[in-house]
Amino acid sequence: MKKRQVQGVAGQVLHITQRCYEQKFLLNAETDRRRWLYWLYQARRRFDISVLNYVVTSNHVHILIQDHSGGSVAGVMDMINQRTNAELNRNRRCALWAPGFQTTAVQTNEHLARCMAYIDTNMVRAAVVAHPVDWRCGGYYESLYPKARGGRIDHSSLRKLLQFKTSKALQAARDQWIDVRLNQATMVREPYWSDSIAVGDLGFALKMKRFLAYADPGRRAQRERGCFAVR
Repeated sequence: MKKRQVQGVAGQVLHITQRCYEQKFLLNAETDRRRWLYWLYQARRRFDISVLNYVVTSNHVHILIQDHSGGSVAGVMDMINQRTNAELNRNRRCALWAPGFQTTAVQTNEHLARCMAYIDTNMVRAAVVAHPVDWRCGGYYESLYPKARGGRIDHSSLRKLLQFKTSKALQAARDQWIDVRLNQATMVREPYWSDSIAVGDLGFALKMKRFLAYADPGRRAQRERGCFAVR
């Protein structure tokens, strides 16, 4: 699949997915995953973005950001990929990362809440842990145990986007969103969060389709589970 990037929309929330080379498990060691998190922190400091959520798995990563300038994504990913490839690609004959990354514009309403929960439950869906709190390299864990220094998540921006006045209220809602997913009979992958150009209601999908019409013609707004995705 050819990777597509959504750029040029200042303030847009973007879900970014990056996979290891040939989907190999090249981030099995937690120390390596934490080095990735260190460079996410450095990218947050250097570029005009707010990190809203993330999870680092053994063979791919998810990042949810708000791109304030509308042009920071390429710089963020180039910096993280180059630094981690140099540090972690010890004694390997292949690259650490697969070519390209995917970005999906997410509407900042209930769809943002759904995307948050989808990212939070990634390792539960993969049957690695029973609850997101058990995976230390995820944004949910950081929300429960915020770092005094070196934190990645912009909690203030996240509260504002999701319209919560306090971190306590946001955490309670987030726990509820996760519980809903965990109580589903079958927790299945929802690929449109990672392989679409945009996810939201029909109006948002059509707006993003028009925005991308010149650079990326032929895309359609398709109905998915509780949303529309531009593919």
